[in-house]
Amino acid sequence: MPVDLLSGTSIALAPLLPWALLAPLLGVAALVVLVAAIRRARGVALRLLAVLVLALALMNPSLVQEKREPIKDVAVVVVDDSPSQAIGNRRSRAEQALAELTERLKAFDDLELRVVRAGDGAGEAGAINETHLFDALNRAMADVPRRRMAGAVLITDGQIHDVPENVAKLAEIGPIHTLLTGDRDEGDRRIAVVQAPSYGLVGKPVELTIRVDDMPGRQSPDAAVTLRQDGGAPRSVRVPVGRDFRIELPVNHGGQNVLELEVEAARQELTLSNNRAAVVVNGVRDRLRVLLVSGEPHAGERTWRNLLKADPSVDLVHFTILRPPEKQDGTPIRELSLIAFPIRELFEVKLDEFDLIIFDRYRRRGVLPQMYLENIAEYVRKGGALLETSGQGYASPLSLYRTPLGSILPAAPTGQTIDRPFRPTITETGRRHPVTAGLPGDRVDGDPQWGRWFHQVEVTPNGGAVVMQGADQRPLLVLDRVGKGRVAQLASDQIWLWSRGFEGGGPQAELLRRLAHWLMKEPELEENDLRARVDGNRITVERRSLEPDPRPVTLTTPSDETTALTLTDDKTGRAVATVTANAPGIYRVSDGERTALAVVGAVNPPELADVRTTGDRMAPVTKATGGGVHWIADTADGPRPGVEVRRTRPDREQTGSGWIGLRANGDFTVTGVVDVPLLPVGAVLALVLGAMLMAWRREGR
Repeated sequence: MPVDLLSGTSIALAPLLPWALLAPLLGVAALVVLVAAIRRARGVALRLLAVLVLALALMNPSLVQEKREPIKDVAVVVVDDSPSQAIGNRRSRAEQALAELTERLKAFDDLELRVVRAGDGAGEAGAINETHLFDALNRAMADVPRRRMAGAVLITDGQIHDVPENVAKLAEIGPIHTLLTGDRDEGDRRIAVVQAPSYGLVGKPVELTIRVDDMPGRQSPDAAVTLRQDGGAPRSVRVPVGRDFRIELPVNHGGQNVLELEVEAARQELTLSNNRAAVVVNGVRDRLRVLLVSGEPHAGERTWRNLLKADPSVDLVHFTILRPPEKQDGTPIRELSLIAFPIRELFEVKLDEFDLIIFDRYRRRGVLPQMYLENIAEYVRKGGALLETSGQGYASPLSLYRTPLGSILPAAPTGQTIDRPFRPTITETGRRHPVTAGLPGDRVDGDPQWGRWFHQVEVTPNGGAVVMQGADQRPLLVLDRVGKGRVAQLASDQIWLWSRGFEGGGPQAELLRRLAHWLMKEPELEENDLRARVDGNRITVERRSLEPDPRPVTLTTPSDETTALTLTDDKTGRAVATVTANAPGIYRVSDGERTALAVVGAVNPPELADVRTTGDRMAPVTKATGGGVHWIADTADGPRPGVEVRRTRPDREQTGSGWIGLRANGDFTVTGVVDVPLLPVGAVLALVLGAMLMAWRREGR
């Protein structure tokens, strides 16, 4: 067992005999010397000397000298690059403090410096909502044993959102110091959304609760808040400061309804970024009311009914004209229906309550008066939706085109029909239109993988977009906008063949679903539109257009900085670009004609909840680890600006006025050992024999 004398030097004992034999021998020898001492025999001191020298020789002591190589301690500096650091001159102070700290730490040969940055939003999806400095600290020292940690320095404004609950465990890291980049006694105003629903029914308002706060104290009794919905005209309301306030948001359409809120600046402001907020309410329809009018019974009726009845959110009103007025077959009146069909109620009184009207193989038979058909045309112009699927009757003198509906239908009949097999195909325009783009089974370089149809009405388009074609490349599906409404015309009644699986069937369910949703103005199916989607801190800008559009779009950040984005066209009507947001807030995307909004981050991101510089969040950490909190602004003046750095022993103070300490652990590795015997064998034997001879001679006198 070695015994330390000096750092790196020790004496090691390597007995020549086992301790089980050596200990009794030494005990007997000691007993003999003790008995001689009790009898006061001559030469006791010499006998004791001989025994001690012999015992020491048998223990075989040696001097062990270790060759040690010191191991550098590790100090981690975490720089806060979060959005709140962009306020005032905080970022410049942080960079200056980092430069001064780096220069001073390089003067210590036994210290390794690691610098990490955090909070810039380039990492995980939600990084820009909160400042996570301790996550960055843990990653930086993941491969470092805790006995080598000298400590850490956080250069930040103090708004840190991942301070561990159990701060006692941080003591093993060493002292954790905080250098604050802001100024004392800062003030700010912010607006927060206290309560907001995620969904709302189209046509009905939802209630929001907002709050305006002045920090640290109220600067005025109320403030003007500007509201802007979907980028429209602004309106202003007065909101009391420091109290919850309720406002109403009308849900005008399906999809995202974005409400922007901006409160006027106060006398004392750090940033205007938290003077803005946004609420996204997804508009959903309570019930979709569909009116289906079948001109005559046929196999395709079941396709329409199955599609519409399968959706529980659809209220379907369906009637089929089984017995037109001109039919005279002698059926007694008492055997006919006793309930008159509510034509006036449907086509005059409650017409505007329907979201979609479908005419399936309808022809003029005097059931619907011209006045009601004119009502339907006006209903479309005001924002309604109409789908017409043509049967044989559309090519006849009884065609719907020869009624008031002809003024809104996008295709005129030629009077001819095509009765031979054909396979519907997607046009070039259709491959860019969201209704038909990417339909399952469509192939750009060959015939589509779906079944044939056998009947088509020959039509000539007089407006709109032809997205599908049939026999002889004649228009098959035409889409058009009329006034505020939309019209779709399918020049065949044989889509039911796909639903029956004829020749493998086809994508009838997907096609009709998209068609119905486009007619009812679902935002996801707009063919000429600009939108922005948010996934964490990534913004995907998408522009849909029926014609390629090479123009770049302009992205405006919450701090009103603008960037030009070039979109990549994927040949399906979509041009896309992706950008990473580095701050929470409202981003605007514009191509000069349309504007889209993207709300990045939580409704009330903690990063902007309170942007004042504070050391309160780090107070428990500094107390547990022995670190300190220093304001960079307080140490900026002097012959040598900045905080002084000292290497300190673990049991000493780690911080003081104007200085911080980093623990000196003194760890090392042993690279070699030198072993030198302390008692040469010859000298020991001579000393023992000499002592024994002198003792024998003394006793012999």
